[in-house]
Amino acid sequence: MGKQAKASQPSSFLDLEKAHHLNQQKQYYAIPKHPPLPPPPAPEQWFPWLIPLIFVANVSVFVYSLYVNDCPSRNGDSCTLYPFLGRFSFEPFNDNPMLGPSITTLEQLGGLERKSVVEDSEAWRLVSCIWLHAGALHLASNMLSLIVVAISLEQEFGFLKIGSLYVLSGVGGSLRSILSTYNDSKISVGASGALFGLLGAMLSELIINWTIYVNKCTALSTLMVVVALNMAMGILIPHVDNSAHIGGFVTGFFLGFVLLIRPQYGYVSRRYIPAGYDIKKKAKYKAYQYVLWAVAFLVLIAGFHMSFKKVYEDKVMDIPI
Repeated sequence: MGKQAKASQPSSFLDLEKAHHLNQQKQYYAIPKHPPLPPPPAPEQWFPWLIPLIFVANVSVFVYSLYVNDCPSRNGDSCTLYPFLGRFSFEPFNDNPMLGPSITTLEQLGGLERKSVVEDSEAWRLVSCIWLHAGALHLASNMLSLIVVAISLEQEFGFLKIGSLYVLSGVGGSLRSILSTYNDSKISVGASGALFGLLGAMLSELIINWTIYVNKCTALSTLMVVVALNMAMGILIPHVDNSAHIGGFVTGFFLGFVLLIRPQYGYVSRRYIPAGYDIKKKAKYKAYQYVLWAVAFLVLIAGFHMSFKKVYEDKVMDIPI
């Protein structure tokens, strides 16, 4: 018997196998369609002009308050530094050891007084008081803190966010001050509430943008020490309105969650992705950032609403029947 011929495979099967093999080779040695995506440009820093302007405004208002005060017209040469400053000299040291104008002048120019805000409906004092200072020492300490803390914040987040944060924190401190005292004659002035708001915002900014920081614990502990020292100074130094400090800090803390939120690490905006690239795009913010933003926003709305409502309730209760 002859040898049985080996059955041959169909040509279509061989073609399929060859095509599959070639496909694997192409995938293995494939050249990428596009080069790697270049990293997005580093965010440009804002030019800080608002904080220096706030600095100049505070100094100018203080000088104007001394002009209006005109200590020599009432106290003659007993005014502090009268020979050098003339009309701009300070009240006698026994009356104002902070080296500034009289309480009457501060009240006239917009100092925070409960009676004026609650009974006379002068709500503008909630804002005007943060531009006044009790004396040169008070002004110097606040302006030093302003330059050290706020310049870098404006460079990172811009004038609109930091300006809003500064003013709203000041208002929050003023409201807390009004609601925590029933002394109608007490006058409160100074930018401390707004400055404590900036410190509170720095803390919340660190929390909500936690994933983009490298030395998280070091940054957090350093900031907590700075906040604690400032709070302690407010408690130890006499005639300091700690209620305004606390109100400003709490307001700034919640505002920081709303205004200073930043995209998560690895997020790339569409405008930095060249045409033709098909990449898996990260969400701009993490889920916890959305939650913190929403909670802080609701707390701020509720807090301001309840504070103003309480002020008006106090006004109604103070009306004699």
